[in-house]
Amino acid sequence: MSDRRMSDSSYSHIINVGADKVDIADWLFNLPDAEYQRCSPDHIAAGATWTDDGRRMSINVETIGGSLVIQHYVAEIAEPNYCKMVSISDVMAAHGRTKVQVIWELSVTPIDAEHCECTNHVRAFATDEFLAYCEKYNINFADAAKARSEASSNHNKGETPLFAESIAKRAREKRGH
Repeated sequence: MSDRRMSDSSYSHIINVGADKVDIADWLFNLPDAEYQRCSPDHIAAGATWTDDGRRMSINVETIGGSLVIQHYVAEIAEPNYCKMVSISDVMAAHGRTKVQVIWELSVTPIDAEHCECTNHVRAFATDEFLAYCEKYNINFADAAKARSEASSNHNKGETPLFAESIAKRAREKRGH
């Protein structure tokens, strides 16, 4: 889907917790709604559930670039130091509802025994439904992708340090430090 790429942003933040103490999957699937909201003024709600076939799922509701986005993130990989979540997300945009695919990866890389780097990588791709939406409303895909890229990058830049510190806080609470 690289020819359909709308955005690709990655930001990192160093936290004062060793990578061996971090469990991103535990944080993600036990993230309180209020904590999710504290991680960005654009975050509206979050919860965890399961797909019909038993895979873990995170539901996130937020605004990005003025559009309401409901993410249905299904875990492809859910490990302590790396999670890869894929969503066919509902987007309530200016002309109505459409869908985009979003791939969200959270990871930590050890720096030393007491520090690690937390990375928040988000990519969005146009679905067939989104391309039809653009055609129906005479929206230039390159313009839509540019707008999404700018909005997503700004959103990711703001939430990354707050997500990272929330992950660190959860690690300290779980480990009793």
